[in-house]
Amino acid sequence: MQQVSENDSVTIIYDGLLSTGEKFDSSQETGPLQFQLGTGCVLPAFEQAVLGMAAQETKSITVAAKDAFGLKNEDLIMTVSRQGFADQPIAPGMILGMNMEKDGEQHKIPATVLSVEANTVTVDFNHPLAGQDITYQITLLSIDSPATEGAGCGCGTDSTDGKGGCTPTRSCGCA
Repeated sequence: MQQVSENDSVTIIYDGLLSTGEKFDSSQETGPLQFQLGTGCVLPAFEQAVLGMAAQETKSITVAAKDAFGLKNEDLIMTVSRQGFADQPIAPGMILGMNMEKDGEQHKIPATVLSVEANTVTVDFNHPLAGQDITYQITLLSIDSPATEGAGCGCGTDSTDGKGGCTPTRSCGCA
């Protein structure tokens, strides 16, 4: 029986679960995920789990927070002036796009509102899943014909951060 090897293209279905059992992502909602191994399109631990699988095989893996969406960095929790939000209605739990400057350029970064006071707002720039171990239940549907050189998953996401580009959550918009 054929098993997944380095650089193979695969089609999988998956469920992403938090340690509480809550489902945070699922291919049931988005359809099967197709990607080529070795391109950085999924978390390295996710790719390692798929290596060696055979078609129709299912496995469950738990990815430690540091290897998933990172540990929670307290330096990324900031209290800012309420004036910067003008009359915008904000409440704890909301995710806002905030403008930040880096290397002289403006970037819109998502931030979760933690608290709102009369003159200040506390926001968290960590990934919403930072600090959480996650479990993926993966079923390999097929090992597809090899992708064309450089095709990857087609997301174009820069994976120079060492954590890979897109994840099964398709935050890059691929597939």
